[in-house]
Amino acid sequence: MYERAFADAISFDSFLEEVEANRDLWQALAKRARIAPDLAARVQETPGRWRLLAIAEDWCGDAVNILPVIERLSEAVDGLELGIVGRDDHPELMDRHVTNGGRAIPIVILLDEEGSCRGWWGPRPSALQAWFEREGRDLPKVERYRELRRRYARDRGQAIAREIADLILRGAGDDPAASSGGFRPCARSRAA
Repeated sequence: MYERAFADAISFDSFLEEVEANRDLWQALAKRARIAPDLAARVQETPGRWRLLAIAEDWCGDAVNILPVIERLSEAVDGLELGIVGRDDHPELMDRHVTNGGRAIPIVILLDEEGSCRGWWGPRPSALQAWFEREGRDLPKVERYRELRRRYARDRGQAIAREIADLILRGAGDDPAASSGGFRPCARSRAA
């Protein structure tokens, strides 16, 4: 399933060309995204080639804040590739990576060179997800999204970059002590 999905995936640049919802915001955040060189160097030391398969949609406010950061990390690290698929185009894949029973996005799946799932992350940095579960979910929609945007802007992608780096390091087995940061192991199944 993962190999098939990655074969269907498009690059971040292609995704940006197809964006319809929030086009200006996508473009602005893509230009502003930055990765700390020491973080990129830490991931670069991980042996092998790795792929990040993101499940997302252009209308998703979390995806617009998260995917540009992940793209910068993939650009900074040799042997790391990002591919994006639509949530609604891959329901079986999405249903395998639900959060608290919901089809929340984005989801980022770490694939090794053979196309096996080594771990997954999402839909938000762990501290932001904890806030959402604790109090954000109960806010009126406009207020909730305003607060999410404020928190993403204040963090400037630091938590995202750190947690995706930890996903790669833990998934590769290079740093089992890396912060859990939303890391989830992949379920074993015959359909993988």
